[in-house]
Amino acid sequence: QVQLEESGGGSVQAGGSLRLACPTSGNTDIPNCMAWFRQARDEEREGVAAISKDGQASYADSVKGRFTVSQDNARNILYLEMNSLKPEDTAMYYCAAGPRVACVFFKAHTEAHARYSGEEFETWGQGTQVTVSS
Repeated sequence: QVQLEESGGGSVQAGGSLRLACPTSGNTDIPNCMAWFRQARDEEREGVAAISKDGQASYADSVKGRFTVSQDNARNILYLEMNSLKPEDTAMYYCAAGPRVACVFFKAHTEAHARYSGEEFETWGQGTQVTVSS
């Protein structure tokens, strides 16, 4: 059973940067698909970025060009580098792990410019809060 625990959230001013990390534990196998989601107050959860085991990444339109997802396969850590942060990026950020099909769904939704809430992902962390002030 994979376990996930996010870290790196905090409060920054608009234009600032943060890097989130999500180490996996409990299973030595690298999940086939890992992703970052976020949920703002009174909003539905939405996919932010996903990366497959072979390194293919997908991004939501709202973060493309500003956020970068990566993974350290040797240490089983998922990262999200967030630059040029905006107040609308304020949310609880979650990392998630799932089967290969989860990345297929994530990519399909981003290519269709549609929100994806992650139904195909099986394991979730507890979340880390990101707050961006104007």
